[in-house]
Amino acid sequence: MAQLSGTPVLILKEGTSRTRGKSAQQNNIMAGIVISDAVKSTLGPRGMDKMLVDSLGDVTITNDGASILKEIDVQHPAAKMLVEVAKSQDQETGDGTTTSVVLAGELLKRAQELLDKKIHPTILVGGYQKAAEEATKILNSISVSMEGMDKKILTGIASTSMNSKSVSASKDHFAKIAVDAVLQVATKTDGVTKADIDMIEIIKKQGKSLTETELVTGMVIDKEIVHASMPRRIEGARIALVNSAIEIEKTEFDAEIKIDSPDQIQAFLNEEERMLKSMVDKIIASGANVLVSQKGVDDVAQHYLAKAGIMTIRRAKKSTLEKLAKATGANAATSLDELDASSLGVAGIVEEVRIGDDKLVYVRNCKDPKAVSIVIRGGTEHVVDEAERALHDALCVVRNVVEDGTYVAGGGSTETEIARRLETYANKIGGREQLAIEAFAESLLIIPKTLAENGGHDPIDIIADLNKDHSATTGLWFGVDVEKGKSSDMMKAGVIEPARVKSQAIRAAAEAAQMILRIDDVIAARATSGPPPGAGGMGGGMGGMGGMPGMM
Repeated sequence: MAQLSGTPVLILKEGTSRTRGKSAQQNNIMAGIVISDAVKSTLGPRGMDKMLVDSLGDVTITNDGASILKEIDVQHPAAKMLVEVAKSQDQETGDGTTTSVVLAGELLKRAQELLDKKIHPTILVGGYQKAAEEATKILNSISVSMEGMDKKILTGIASTSMNSKSVSASKDHFAKIAVDAVLQVATKTDGVTKADIDMIEIIKKQGKSLTETELVTGMVIDKEIVHASMPRRIEGARIALVNSAIEIEKTEFDAEIKIDSPDQIQAFLNEEERMLKSMVDKIIASGANVLVSQKGVDDVAQHYLAKAGIMTIRRAKKSTLEKLAKATGANAATSLDELDASSLGVAGIVEEVRIGDDKLVYVRNCKDPKAVSIVIRGGTEHVVDEAERALHDALCVVRNVVEDGTYVAGGGSTETEIARRLETYANKIGGREQLAIEAFAESLLIIPKTLAENGGHDPIDIIADLNKDHSATTGLWFGVDVEKGKSSDMMKAGVIEPARVKSQAIRAAAEAAQMILRIDDVIAARATSGPPPGAGGMGGGMGGMGGMPGMM
């Protein structure tokens, strides 16, 4: 609203709220800091878990940054940007979500201090940009290249990603599974290695314990065999994958069939049966003894298939068919006429296995399958869900190193080294931007500080130790040992992470902080409906988190 010779001029719609200048900046920075504080306590091997209860009363217990921020219904627009950081980190690298959000929060906190000293936001943004670019260069220069496919290093990387998860007691078992699975699906073309982790099917089944989780070199189909008389186990399986229905097209509702005598009904039924039998004959002629169909299989066809001793599974998912083709070497036939011996896949054993109340079909012992399955077991539903999240992180980090071939040490050692070198770089730049680059370097130290704090140690003592060790020429990989509460060599301890995770975390956090710092005016339209129950919080913004006081 503006005043023009005493007459108010309405520019924005009634009910629109507007905060500008410093108060808008402070509000946004505050929202970012609150989000980062929400996940800070989950960082590291001694990090705590969060119990999230949604509006339907469903419970999620996790310490995975991306999962926590996805479950919380964040209302504040600036806080949503940090949720996006976690999401992009998860999609890009699969791990380091908490690190990126904590780092973004700390960058905002340091920026607030400089804004209070009358430093212009544009100078801060420019300094942060230079610091992020320099940090990426430093990271590339210190990262270590892996010789070939070193299983020991890959297992160490998978273990490190699961250190902070609740499955850490069985992390060795899970790490071995993750490494074997990724190496199995990895393919090399023109000297470039690619590992598509979508080719690793993860099936969760409650019951038994985490150590019963197994890797199947082939596929596990979450379906049961359709007919009671079919064999339950076949060795030397020849598998036909079919995309079409093995049933007769039903007539339309308004179609009419004129029948004058009972013989015609019988002829009609006989013809249906003959057509189904000819379909089954085509499958038998191909030499298949296992059939997996994406569509339905008629009861009559099931009877003939059972007589021929062909194990049949119907209504399998399209993705299951694709993975089966990769695992067994089969070609999925779009119609039965295409089916012949050359399109069949092979597997050592196909058998139906009962797990709890469910039946699954295991396709085992495939020769060099490019798709595999992992069956996760665990005492309760929450344990199985969290195990799946941990395994996803482990698969992603192993994939990152298999594809890039570079890794660094964890435990805050990389961040401490980058911070130290950034301070030297800041002195070269000079001017006011130097303050922003120094703030960026200070912000990186939040990772070792938080690791120490979550481990129950004094962060000041540990940071002093780290600085002393890193100033020595041999102390490049010294990080926080949360068990002993002192600094020690993380590379020797086997705490290693992909360079890709660190690089993405630093860049994503810097970009989010820069974007929030550039905003000096927030114009918000009035919400169409009333606030959600339990909403409220900061500056008309942090609704949704108001209902979760235990998380702040």
